Amino acid sequence: MSGRLRMVLAISVIRQLSGFSTYSKVLSPGLRRHGLFSLCGGRIRMMASETLESLRNVAIVAHVDHGKTTLVDSLLQEADVFRANQEVEERIMDSNDQERERGITILAKNAAVEYKGVKINIVDTPGHADFGGEVERILNMVDGVLLVVDAVEGPKPQTRFVLKKALELGLKVVLVINKIDRPGRRPDYVVDATFDLFVELEASDEQTDFEIVYCSAINGQSGTDPDHLQDTMSHVLDAIINSIPAPVVDKDGPTQLLVANIDFDNFIGKLGIGRVRSGSLKANDGGSYGAMAGPDDTMRPVTVKELFVYDNLGRKSVDSVGAGEIVMFAGVSDIGIGETLVSRSNPLPLPKLAIEEPTVSMTFAVNKSPLSGREGDKLTSRVIRDRLYKELDRNVALQVEDGASDAFKVSGRGPLHLTVLIETMRREGFELEVGPPQVIYKEIDGKKHEPWDSVEVQVPEEHSSAVVDLLNRRKGEMQDFGKADTGDYAYIRYLVPTRGTIGLRTNLLSATRGLAVIDSNFDSYRPFAGDVGNKEKGSLLAFEDGEATSHGLLGAQDRGQLFASPKTAVYKDMIVGIHQRPGDLRVNVCKQKQLTNMRSATKGIVEGLSPPIELTLDSAVEYISQDEIVEVTPNSIRMAKQQGWDKKNKK
Repeated sequence: MSGRLRMVLAISVIRQLSGFSTYSKVLSPGLRRHGLFSLCGGRIRMMASETLESLRNVAIVAHVDHGKTTLVDSLLQEADVFRANQEVEERIMDSNDQERERGITILAKNAAVEYKGVKINIVDTPGHADFGGEVERILNMVDGVLLVVDAVEGPKPQTRFVLKKALELGLKVVLVINKIDRPGRRPDYVVDATFDLFVELEASDEQTDFEIVYCSAINGQSGTDPDHLQDTMSHVLDAIINSIPAPVVDKDGPTQLLVANIDFDNFIGKLGIGRVRSGSLKANDGGSYGAMAGPDDTMRPVTVKELFVYDNLGRKSVDSVGAGEIVMFAGVSDIGIGETLVSRSNPLPLPKLAIEEPTVSMTFAVNKSPLSGREGDKLTSRVIRDRLYKELDRNVALQVEDGASDAFKVSGRGPLHLTVLIETMRREGFELEVGPPQVIYKEIDGKKHEPWDSVEVQVPEEHSSAVVDLLNRRKGEMQDFGKADTGDYAYIRYLVPTRGTIGLRTNLLSATRGLAVIDSNFDSYRPFAGDVGNKEKGSLLAFEDGEATSHGLLGAQDRGQLFASPKTAVYKDMIVGIHQRPGDLRVNVCKQKQLTNMRSATKGIVEGLSPPIELTLDSAVEYISQDEIVEVTPNSIRMAKQQGWDKKNKK
């Protein structure tokens, strides 16, 4: 931006601000990012700005499974981060065990590369809507984003969510059309659909003039023409340098660092992560800094003992860091996400990060089943409570409330958000009883409202009627129905109450023989839709405590599909299968075969057991009804009826 244009803009804004003092209401994100103004204790001040041409801060955002983390791998390879003979795993940024097992990014992660004399700080973000809280706060650290879109599928629900957040913050966007080597690629359609999405989200003229790069990240190819790719990812890195603006900073201003993420180190403890917005930060500069949670908070003195900047996939210790850099600091054990490190002599905190509220809650309770205590070593309500509240340090989209009878209400952005936490806890040795997902209602204008999700389904046309019927029965409202652009597929889009989406994926896959492609994302709060209906089939319940036998299971499988296998430990009212009819039924899976002197050589061959249904944590949480719970232990997942369920039904 030229000096003359900066002056014109400054004069214009100063005129507009006559009578205003609140920073957040009148100052657009674009003006803040050009370095013209910053926040001073809730008021606006003009900045003495400097552009750091040797630095870029960029986040990579996308819908789940559009190749975001694979793209990061290719960029690291292109920047010569790895040795020529080094063996590198796929999706190296997905270091978490669950991320590798599920094939999704759960936690945002940082890396940094040097390219053509420019340091590029790269932030890999989650692609699933349930982890949108990670995306929202990470975008506050960067000046632009790479929006990765599949060359066949085009923009999807999560694409809309992450793009909306980026545009609201005034970020510059580079469109990366990935998987261009796929059969049925549609680059022109993807560009047009993405541009339409920009317009729909009211992007500025500058934002809609985005650069486009085509690539096949898994093959390490990129280019500006989809038909002429080169065996290099340099086109993506060049787009970052040329299109993502360099940080515009106030190096001489008072220190400002908004903490956007938290990490932990076994040796140095809690680590805060954020971008230095103004001034500088020095290690072991005792008494110079304070921490504040927004302009209305009281400052408390803190000491920054160590400073690190990102270097390739690791971190590098430094003595001081200037404005514009993304930094990791140690020594402040009570620092929290959303707090600002400030100068004690001139404390000017930034506004706290605004994160969208949870929409789904579940009850976490002490495991009271007859089989409790056999596998885990963390059983009491005290250790469960401490673990849940510790999770709040990093997982800001989560909420925890103390309940009655050794139970806790845990709220998150969706069932997956909560089941990832449950899975993490069971791997740490916890035993829990988990209740069914419950949506969080709101009262708006005196009326009861509930969260609704936008559900998109692509399915072969012969199965479209089954999908429509299923969504209608769950109180869905059709928004779009038509022929998909590829193959003999139908495209169906509905608004469905979040209550109706719980367990929806399993039913849709069953109704379409596994051929449906389903995407969903939170849409908005809308008036309460009424009863969405109960499960069409009941559960098969164990008649007594004991061990399941082949003979008992053989008799029970005539009543439905089983979860249990021979020698499985069961207890009374534990769910051992799916009843083929509505209503629950107790079956004796522990029944012993009566011994006689008669034997048949072919009896064991004729009367065989069907393989049991594989039970995972996600499928168990989707399956249970309001009077059922999931028992989670380090080695087992069981489902059972809540205590006293039969007495409640009699009433």
